[in-house]
Amino acid sequence: MKPHLRKMWCIPPKASAEFVAYMEDVLEVYHRPHDPARPVVCMDETFKQLIGEVREPLPPAPGRIERFDSVYARNGVASLFLAFEPLAGWREVAVTDTRTRGDWAHFIRSLVDTRYRAADKVVLVMDQLNTHGVASLYEAFNPDEAWRIAKRLEIHHTPKHGSWLNMAEIELSVLARDLPQRVADRAGLTRHVGCWKARRNAARVKANWQFTTADARVKLRKLYPTIEA
Repeated sequence: MKPHLRKMWCIPPKASAEFVAYMEDVLEVYHRPHDPARPVVCMDETFKQLIGEVREPLPPAPGRIERFDSVYARNGVASLFLAFEPLAGWREVAVTDTRTRGDWAHFIRSLVDTRYRAADKVVLVMDQLNTHGVASLYEAFNPDEAWRIAKRLEIHHTPKHGSWLNMAEIELSVLARDLPQRVADRAGLTRHVGCWKARRNAARVKANWQFTTADARVKLRKLYPTIEA
């Protein structure tokens, strides 16, 4: 017994037809060739705790590193919505106060009406959070506007307990490592996120996804139901 240790499960421990159905759908989407008319875009969201200083940090000097007080001020949290187009090496991040259906809907509308305004469909990959769906558009906009946006989307959900299949999580992980340990307010967070986004987009950092459906059927075969002959 090691009660001090905990393990997070990323995939179900036994066969699940629902899991593999969603997984194979997303894997097939990831192996489509790049098509500007139907770009594949991964979307995810998270939050960042805003932490302020209670005493002014001491700046670095020759022979001395920067020092800051261990005591800090909690200034609430800010939400981050991230969209990542892995084959183009482009990402967008919005910083908001909340993570409501309306926040999601406005973020998706901004994608559809700006970068992807000329696309026939935006192939949107995201997890099954209850705000991630067409219903959120109808809560945020009038029916004509909601339907206009919905018609531009081709939605694919990752399976429950399978968020590792969302490439937007890779970008959120990179962003989290790049942010300062302490950011005091939303304005400061927005500046840091904007600089990070500009650097990554200028370098056109892409994702080279290698895991295929064929790989899944071998390496994750325990997740596939056994079919009786």
